[in-house]
Amino acid sequence: MTPAEHKAELRRRIRAELKALTPEMRTRASAELCERLRAQPIWRAAQSILCFVPTRDEPDIWPLIAGALAEGRRVMLPRYSPTTDTYVAAIIRETPRDLQPGRFGILEPTPDCPIFNLKQLDLALVPGLGFALNGVRLGRGQGYYDRLLAGVPGCKCGVAFDCQVTVEIPAEAHDVRVDCLLTPSLWQVA
Repeated sequence: MTPAEHKAELRRRIRAELKALTPEMRTRASAELCERLRAQPIWRAAQSILCFVPTRDEPDIWPLIAGALAEGRRVMLPRYSPTTDTYVAAIIRETPRDLQPGRFGILEPTPDCPIFNLKQLDLALVPGLGFALNGVRLGRGQGYYDRLLAGVPGCKCGVAFDCQVTVEIPAEAHDVRVDCLLTPSLWQVA
């Protein structure tokens, strides 16, 4: 099986497992995940944090975003740049005022939100369809997050439900690994 075929099979399996999670399970797991991250020194020390707007299949990290904003930390979210066909990190100050639907229908910072230099990030919370224990991330297959994360020298933390963690994901040259992994029941440095 080629790496691409293996990744496609993993995507099918993980999507099926995510579909089996009830709304109650997602809510409980998201709350546990947020509490686990709040207990980590890396979260408590981070002053500039790249977050993501969770889709229905991803852990709800809105409480972390709201808490960081309330504490006066700099919070960034990805915003699509059609001129470069990439994502940039844009600073938000208030939700939902600073957000609008983006290219894929996911909320992202409005055009008036300033771009933040990725090299100044303390922490990036990274979504993915799946994660291996060694930090390999399985994205949705278009490489947008890999290109964004390539410019992040700070800590990259994979955020997922427990069912999204697997022992092995084939890594390709363009795949950007995460430095640590957060789930409702796991905090692990990769």
